[in-house]
Amino acid sequence: MTTTTPSRGRRRAPTRMERAAGKASALQRPRVILALLLLLGLTCVMLLDGYLRAEVGGDERVRDGASASKVPDKVLNGGPILTFRNGKPVTQTIPKKTIVLTFDDGPNPTYTPTVLKILKKYDVPGTFFLVGSMVSRYPSIVKQMVAQGEEVGIHTFTHVDLSYQSDARIKREMEQTQLALAGAAGITTTLFRAPYSSETDAIDNYSYPVYKKLGASGYTSVFVDTDSDDWKQPGVAKIIKWATPSGTSGSSVLFHDAGGVRSQTMKALPTYIEKMKAKGYTFTTVSGAIAKNNAAERASGTGAGAGAGAAAGTSTGTVEAGAQPSAAPSTAPSTAPSAAPGGTAGTGAGNGQTPVDSAAAAGGAGGTGGANGNGNGARNGTSVLQGAHREATGMTLYEGKALIYAVAVAEWVVPGLAAGLTVVGVAVMSRFGMMLILARRHYRQRNKRRFSWGPTVTRPVTVIVPAYNEKECIANTLESLAKSTHPIEVIVVDDGSSDGTSEIAREAARSFGMTNVRVIRQENAGKPAALNNGVRSASYDIVVMMDGDTVFEPDTVRHLVQPFADPEVGAVAGNAKVGNRNTIIGAWQHIEYVMGFNLDRRMYDLLRCMPTIPGAIGAFRREAVLQVGGMSEDTLAEDTDITIAMHREGWRVVYQEHAKAWTEAPASLKQLWSQRYRWSYGTMQALWKHRKSLTDKGPSGRFGRVGMPLVVIFQIITPVFAPLIDVFTVYSMIFVDFWASLAMWFAVLGIQLLCAAYAFRLDREKYRYLLMMPLQQLAYRQMMYLVLIHSSITALTGGRLRWQKLKRTGEVGTPAGAS
Repeated sequence: MTTTTPSRGRRRAPTRMERAAGKASALQRPRVILALLLLLGLTCVMLLDGYLRAEVGGDERVRDGASASKVPDKVLNGGPILTFRNGKPVTQTIPKKTIVLTFDDGPNPTYTPTVLKILKKYDVPGTFFLVGSMVSRYPSIVKQMVAQGEEVGIHTFTHVDLSYQSDARIKREMEQTQLALAGAAGITTTLFRAPYSSETDAIDNYSYPVYKKLGASGYTSVFVDTDSDDWKQPGVAKIIKWATPSGTSGSSVLFHDAGGVRSQTMKALPTYIEKMKAKGYTFTTVSGAIAKNNAAERASGTGAGAGAGAAAGTSTGTVEAGAQPSAAPSTAPSTAPSAAPGGTAGTGAGNGQTPVDSAAAAGGAGGTGGANGNGNGARNGTSVLQGAHREATGMTLYEGKALIYAVAVAEWVVPGLAAGLTVVGVAVMSRFGMMLILARRHYRQRNKRRFSWGPTVTRPVTVIVPAYNEKECIANTLESLAKSTHPIEVIVVDDGSSDGTSEIAREAARSFGMTNVRVIRQENAGKPAALNNGVRSASYDIVVMMDGDTVFEPDTVRHLVQPFADPEVGAVAGNAKVGNRNTIIGAWQHIEYVMGFNLDRRMYDLLRCMPTIPGAIGAFRREAVLQVGGMSEDTLAEDTDITIAMHREGWRVVYQEHAKAWTEAPASLKQLWSQRYRWSYGTMQALWKHRKSLTDKGPSGRFGRVGMPLVVIFQIITPVFAPLIDVFTVYSMIFVDFWASLAMWFAVLGIQLLCAAYAFRLDREKYRYLLMMPLQQLAYRQMMYLVLIHSSITALTGGRLRWQKLKRTGEVGTPAGAS
């Protein structure tokens, strides 16, 4: 038995349009994702900048007056240097006649460089407790600071009171500051000073556990013996007086190089240094002071005992090698002994002397080392003075540099965006004002009793209806034209429909008794080709173009053609209305049509630079259409393209508000996105095609230098940046001032409502649809912005789109009561 396999028919090769459609579909999704990623990236940059400025995650709470009942007395009464050994606190004092100059809250681009110059001039070292966010913003200052031999410590990343924070937040504050130091100067540190801290007797039951946890991670907490209180700006004399220790005692002295106006500190510091040197004091860093203590312990032969005491938790115990803890902080990379001075804490001198020990023994123990009275020897003994530093390596270094670069981007982008958005905001408000003024002038001018375009136009005109699969709508369209009060010829150009559009059109014409209807079929070639076919077939010198889903009022054509009484007029834009406005999406588009399109057209009409004649309703002189080469297929916005071409040929384009057409707007978000994407992209194509009008003379140059900038600024640039305005608003509501930001948002909404209400008044529309405007601003407008960003990316990447057919329902008919 023989089985016959049926032959398969050859697969039809895809057409050029189908191939273009497939390519466009494949390219659109990545571009949408790119647009969203761009907006997300800018949002992240804003959040980073806000975090650096303590706007995001900021916490201004400061604890005061809490009990210290759980804090050991040896800590409360101990020295300003606190470490922990096996959970036991160890404190150290500053050696006699020794000053440890400490500076909090920096770096600051104004004051910190001045402090560094003063320290360098007097050959005096300092210890700077830095805020991580400031380090990331001014890394060059920190790099200079470390290179000069100053010591640095952590003052958290956002200057928050850690006693209020969770363990995760505390860890994050420390780690981020370490990364900032690694990126700025290639180091990490084991020194820490808590914001709002002072002397050890101010430690309370809430802050002590924080110090204990950090101590277990290897951090040395540094407090104050003498506070200059320079932040109070009491005057230079009082700052010097308050910073001077009593008698010959050593002291950890607090100044500020940031956090406010520090001009008094800058004046007091040189005098203070000179005064203390005159009294026989030497200056060192925190690590230098610890090294001197250790050297003194070893010189007296009690080094080993001190180590044992430290392990036992005595309040006077000391540690070896710069008093660095037994392990580097968990947030700082561990380093080799050559990079991290010091032996294992608590083991005494048994491990032998490290470079720090040697330097301390040679210079620190004597207490009079340098010629300038620096008790740690010459400033080149930085292994002692910077004993808390660790070299940043591996991922810590790379992540730190990445943080610095990210902050640099934020520091440039956010202020730039803020300035740009300010300009955009002013421009938008100015445009609203100009629109209101010119729209009112246009309305008063065109509605005067004596206004006339010239002799009444009564001759017949041709109405061209391009149709592609319009079976749901074509009958309604022809029915509306059958009621026209102006003599017309109707040409329906069926652009290769597969749903019987032409048959439905012929049957509708017969049923309505329309003998003036011709139906022309052509192979599918696109809307521009269909319109050109209709223009070539037209019997009259004026052609009216409408969409196959649009219906006219009986007087629409009569009103639309009257401006042709003026021989300078080459084209007329009608007043397109949304017919299916009873849904949320339809209502949003209705507001947009009335305010965004028709109010704009009044302004453009007076300025003689109308950019677009709507495809739903427009009229042209046939000779003008042929003069510019017909409807072009170069762009997806053939209506914008031919309008600009008309201007360039010297024809005047006007707006006729009384000629109304009711069109079916997209009923779903997907269809709306598709339509507006094509409009936006097509407009960009048309503007680029006619860019030479910028340098033309006459009417062409007028459009190029007036109309084109207005379209580019207010239909492309401004909407592209508009989402950022909303992002800034939300950001301000959450992180800055909710009520002020909300009030500003309502003020802008109020101005937009005012403009919309005036536009509705001019078009005699019902105000109830304006109730949807707040929701439109929150949802619909964002979608339109994303569409425009998507279109911009498509244009920049050289993509092309095909004609996109929207699904129609045929629900739009001539409104009841329309005369």
